[in-house]
Amino acid sequence: MRGRGTAAPLDARRRLAVTFSDMAFEGGAVAHTDDGPVFADYGIDGEEALVEIDSQRAGVSMGRVVEVLRSSPHRVQAPCEYFGRCGGCQWQHISYEHQGELKRHIVREQLRRIGQFADAPVSATVGAENPWGYRNHMRFTAKPRGEVGFMQRGSHRFLRIDRCLIADDEINEMLPKLQGKSGGLHQVAIRRGVRTGDVLVHPDLSGIDASLPGAKKYYEEELLGHRFRISGASFFQTNTPQAEKLVRLVRERLALSPEETLVDAYAGVGTFAVLLAAGVRSVIAVEESAAAVDDAMHNIAGIENIQYYRGKVEEVLPAIERRVDAVILDPPRQGCHPVAIDAVLKLRPGRIAYVSCDPATLARDLRVLVDGGYELLDVTPIDMFPQTYHIECVATLMEGTDSQTDKR
Repeated sequence: MRGRGTAAPLDARRRLAVTFSDMAFEGGAVAHTDDGPVFADYGIDGEEALVEIDSQRAGVSMGRVVEVLRSSPHRVQAPCEYFGRCGGCQWQHISYEHQGELKRHIVREQLRRIGQFADAPVSATVGAENPWGYRNHMRFTAKPRGEVGFMQRGSHRFLRIDRCLIADDEINEMLPKLQGKSGGLHQVAIRRGVRTGDVLVHPDLSGIDASLPGAKKYYEEELLGHRFRISGASFFQTNTPQAEKLVRLVRERLALSPEETLVDAYAGVGTFAVLLAAGVRSVIAVEESAAAVDDAMHNIAGIENIQYYRGKVEEVLPAIERRVDAVILDPPRQGCHPVAIDAVLKLRPGRIAYVSCDPATLARDLRVLVDGGYELLDVTPIDMFPQTYHIECVATLMEGTDSQTDKR
């Protein structure tokens, strides 16, 4: 994924012929030209392509592939009729095997560039058995004439969607019943429990079609044999089978024992706390969202060794005075607050599992933890979002050596 391409302007519409040498963090293919870098949607590393430039800023050109001149062996025909117009999927044109390879490469590059890890221990991406039909949560835009769909890529233009290939089948089955009938609505959100069949919609759709769900406050989903209540305002992973792999990986990497205390920071509705509580003496869970904490109180009922605290992680962790053996950090996209990282370093747990949906903020926070005396043992990408450039990771750290503090 290295090399340097050349560019030749072809016409007044700002089209360039380029050779892509890499893939960028947020999914575009990269070409290096004499006039600066070019980032293009729908390209693949190693390809030669014609790129139409949409914008240019500070010497960086942004555009999209309009013609492939020399195809990558990893290029496939995108099966979705909306691909290239709908911005939800960016990588349907790339074979699924290569998507996993690219995600591992991008994680390594973010760790090198931002975290200054010269040779980060990044494992192969944990792929999905089914890279289609996996999304259990969809949010559609509704138009005054009653159609539902998405906004088109890079614009405010509406695109009617009759079937989304990454959405759960039962969500797709609702779309024909909504098309042409949802006038007066602004958005339609549908969440489905893949293991339970339970459905949560907003707003109430039963007035449109009697077979559609009515309004309720929460739905239930099952992970690894445990049921979880999730309200409309609470976060839950959008890929149920991959979420189970994620929990198993965290449990394996932390190697918890019955005498230990685990901190579950950014605990949400209690997923990790509930599923790992049986393997430890106690769990201290921390979550800021009131809706998520309300759900968690229901989900942890009857599990006596979980203490749940509502509050900001950066405010609760510094107040913990007892010994902590392991910590799970599962922050939102912006990563951990610096005070939260500092509190973890002072608690000095033996092991840390950092679950991240953003490789850039993960790289930033891992550098602070490693500089604070932890060894980075492994970073494993888990493909929660097939056909897209989004990347989930589990990073494992252990207290001890500072052998990973080498920088470039």
